[in-house]
Amino acid sequence: GVVAGGVVAGGVVAGAALLVGAPASAQGPARTPFGPGVVLNRAQALAARPYVAPDTTLPPALAGMSYDQYRGIAFRQERALWHGQGLPFEVAFFPRGFLYKEAVEVFEVRDGQAAPVLPGPGMFEAEGGAASGGAGAVPDGFAGIRVHAPINRPDSMDEFLVFLGASYFRAVGRGQLYGQSARGLAIGTGRGTPEEFPRFRAFWLERPAPGSPVLVLHALLDSQSCTGAFRFSVRPGETTVMDVQATLFPRVDIADVGLAPLTSMYFFSPRDRAGPHAARADDWRTAVHDSDGLAVLTGREERLWRPLSNPVAVQASALQDETPRGYGLPQRRRAFADYGDLQVLYQRRPSAWVEPVGAWGTGAVTLVELPTDSEYADNIVAFWRPAAPLRAKVRVDATYRLHWGAEPQADPVLAQVTVMRTGAGTTPGTRAFVLDYTGDALRGLNEESKTRVELHASAGVLAVGFAGPNGEGGWRVSLDFDPGGAALANLRCRLFGERGVLGESWVWLWVA
Repeated sequence: GVVAGGVVAGGVVAGAALLVGAPASAQGPARTPFGPGVVLNRAQALAARPYVAPDTTLPPALAGMSYDQYRGIAFRQERALWHGQGLPFEVAFFPRGFLYKEAVEVFEVRDGQAAPVLPGPGMFEAEGGAASGGAGAVPDGFAGIRVHAPINRPDSMDEFLVFLGASYFRAVGRGQLYGQSARGLAIGTGRGTPEEFPRFRAFWLERPAPGSPVLVLHALLDSQSCTGAFRFSVRPGETTVMDVQATLFPRVDIADVGLAPLTSMYFFSPRDRAGPHAARADDWRTAVHDSDGLAVLTGREERLWRPLSNPVAVQASALQDETPRGYGLPQRRRAFADYGDLQVLYQRRPSAWVEPVGAWGTGAVTLVELPTDSEYADNIVAFWRPAAPLRAKVRVDATYRLHWGAEPQADPVLAQVTVMRTGAGTTPGTRAFVLDYTGDALRGLNEESKTRVELHASAGVLAVGFAGPNGEGGWRVSLDFDPGGAALANLRCRLFGERGVLGESWVWLWVA
């Protein structure tokens, strides 16, 4: 649970090959004792001192890299930590360069001792194959880590987990491609002022036992406002599951905090081809997004579905709750025809689900949507914002489980809003919303079935135009909304049958 105050890039030589590297082993005299309190004590001690910004100095060749040039630097997998040792995981590394200028410390933990993992000759190579001559092109540390396991088939060590940049990390389930990310902590997100980006400055990787399905790693968080100790227990599979234990030590009071944040991208979907945002959807593809909605399971066991939008201005939605059961950013559309892109394969992007452990108290699942004119910027953030600010020098503990998969934690029976359509209403100034529900709860319903639609609008008038079978085994609810001059309104629709709730609650922020 959440407990406050308890104890509880141009410039790379064309064709350069051997940029940096050394054995990814941890031998030598630098080994130090490591136990459960090491990272926590380091974070607490760090919080008692003034913040020191990381050194971002890089040789000009590395600092001036383009995105493509940085991606062209390959790690030699035979130099990975634990490679060829018969263990279920291998850890490769990212070089510094391009946007990733801060070095992270990396340690291997073995037999209760931690020792540094360092870069050296032969670990990385760039496209082209010719040796690099200048020492100025050798970074002095790693930018991040990448973890491999036989997640897709037993004879192949495939990458499934990455930590790179600030406190960002991402994972996939079996057969999936990277999409959305998670973060250790969000501070000041969506407030119209510069956001603070805490970063993981050190990692400790516990050497796994042969045949173990779980990798345990620890991370030290640092920023102007806060430090933290994180423990990740990761189990790759059809759905990759991460148990996260986070302990935070605020340096100052923090009001605009986001716990367990998720970050994704929504550019457009078919419903954006009508209305004021139609120009953004002038694209040959059917849809472009890593996630298409925010799903929430409230402390009252109500399931909410909030489709995502690409707004004209930054907008934030706060879904107030107490002791939430979960929230996430699913990618529901899973057919190739839903996107039509042969290269990026959006249908294979993972959904992510945050499952709080323990009582998180009162607060809000918060969704921040930023405008974007391309698919290359993550413009969606979802997180838990506690009702009370974090207080300086008061420890906060948050425990949760992260699921990465097709749609983890979906209700197997309750009907989902699988399609939302919107367009101009029948009278000037009104808006029409059409929702199609699909799910086992609708089985056996027909035109004679007794159903009820419960509606709410914070402004204006929301009314049912039609509710009944859609001819495809699902249920359609058509809504008419008259804003009555309001600039914005929170809308809600919930579908009931004779035996109770039939479908998740659709929620929407309408903006004039």
